[in-house]
Amino acid sequence: MHDVTKTARQQTTYVMGHRNPDTDAICSAIGYADFLRRTRIPGAKAACCGGINARTEWVLEQAGMDPPPVIMDVRPTAGSTCHRNVVTASPFETFFDVYRRISKHRLRAVPVLDSSQRVQGIVQLSSLLELVMPPTDTKESPRAVETSVMNISQALEAQIIVPGRDAMDETRLIMTVGGSTKSVMSERIAKFDEDELIVIVGNRPEIHEMAIERKVRCIILTGGAQLAEGLAQPATEAGINVLTTARDTGSTVQLIRCSRKVATAIETDFISFAPSALVSAVAKHVRSSAQPIFPVIDPEDGKLIGVLAKSDLVDVPRQPLVLVDHNEFSQAVHGADEAEILEVLDHHRLSGNLVTKEPVRFINEPVGSTSTMVASSYRDYDIDPPQGIAVCLAAGIISDTLKLTSPTTTDVDRDILSWLGIKAKIDINQFALNFFAEGSVLREKTPAEAIGIDRKEYEENGWQISISQIEELGLERFWELREELEKELQQMVDGTPLDFACVMVTDITLHDSVLLTAGHETIIDAITYPEVKPDVFQLDGVVSRKKQLFPELSRLLAQVPKTEDIAQ
Repeated sequence: MHDVTKTARQQTTYVMGHRNPDTDAICSAIGYADFLRRTRIPGAKAACCGGINARTEWVLEQAGMDPPPVIMDVRPTAGSTCHRNVVTASPFETFFDVYRRISKHRLRAVPVLDSSQRVQGIVQLSSLLELVMPPTDTKESPRAVETSVMNISQALEAQIIVPGRDAMDETRLIMTVGGSTKSVMSERIAKFDEDELIVIVGNRPEIHEMAIERKVRCIILTGGAQLAEGLAQPATEAGINVLTTARDTGSTVQLIRCSRKVATAIETDFISFAPSALVSAVAKHVRSSAQPIFPVIDPEDGKLIGVLAKSDLVDVPRQPLVLVDHNEFSQAVHGADEAEILEVLDHHRLSGNLVTKEPVRFINEPVGSTSTMVASSYRDYDIDPPQGIAVCLAAGIISDTLKLTSPTTTDVDRDILSWLGIKAKIDINQFALNFFAEGSVLREKTPAEAIGIDRKEYEENGWQISISQIEELGLERFWELREELEKELQQMVDGTPLDFACVMVTDITLHDSVLLTAGHETIIDAITYPEVKPDVFQLDGVVSRKKQLFPELSRLLAQVPKTEDIAQ
């Protein structure tokens, strides 16, 4: 058996019903997610892949529960795959600070964020190294560095023994090392603007004095050296910054280079992705890129969500899924075939197109509702469902069995619904009456919305068909909207690969239905139900799509093979 607990602990496991979910699909997902959290999948969370109808909304209100989040696609995305605990840098930080952070975490690059956490670009380790060791073909003097005295002080961990002028200003400074004779140093210093000069020198009072006389920007005393006696006052009067550091001259020169801001090393022309970008598309896009990391950025505010590296795209974690109230990829959330299916809990026929990479827990029972199966799981484990969950599961059974009157109803459904009535503390008869009275789909939705609320697609003998079901208290509204509904069905067929589409409108007071059809005449002509109007058939005693209508359509489609001539 697949180790679902190990997988589930890695990330959220979504428990989801079919597309265009009905009350049973929503309620069984909510109930089974709660049951799994209590038993074997701590990360289980109910979700849905479609809008919630008015009756289900009413049920959730009665249960005091929030609607599950809507998730229409579970294929891996940049947002679901990226690393979110990200090491970042600021453009105002020094090379030294950023380099230490990159080295500590063994990174090749980091994203750079401004003060509002918006992504400005990325900075690579290789770019930082160029700040320390400029290329030989650069026109910039190797002595030059863009920094401030204060940045230098922090990089050297130096003590400022004489505070001087413009210590905070970021500017171009020129480094000179006082390792030569006084005359040589005098000639060297004379070549530069004094206000740009940094003199790096050890315990050489004559060089200290000369630098003070020339009023250089900064004197850095290495090896822990101090100013000779009597020089502090003239240095102060000249506005010279005097620093002392324990570091030697070579280290001091390198660390001064490290004191510059990383802003000059930021790569602003970089590849980034929105969190919704599919990993499959990302992988193709970055295949030939030399960029080491790829920021994932919120398109609305430009803020960083996470980062991706190429290695993250090699073996991408699949989204763990538990399917309830269906067992076909054609009815599942988009991308289910790329997800990791852990369990299937259903009461419909087996279609044969659900294929998994690993063994899964597959439970299929011939009962009237998936909610019956969920409630049975609670009872089998001797776990009392919370009252709100019990309300939901009772509603799922009432909806799918038309309050135990559908031919799909079993003794198990009757027993479980009675048990749930006690746990939910509701009167089942009154609750069912209120449930069916809530929300006429044909009055509250457009014809297109009404057809799509509870719609399933099937493939039979090469034919692609769609069956929608609407439950109403009476059929008056159907006859008013018949032409509009038929137009929507025909548009659905014309705009998709479907060969046939129909909607079964069930009168839950009389337990009869009518069937409105559109599509290939070969299929419509084969229907054996009484035709009461053009393309409208009377279905006396037919209330179940699963056990009555679909088997009949499947039977007739098996007798009408789809050939190219017929398809045309």
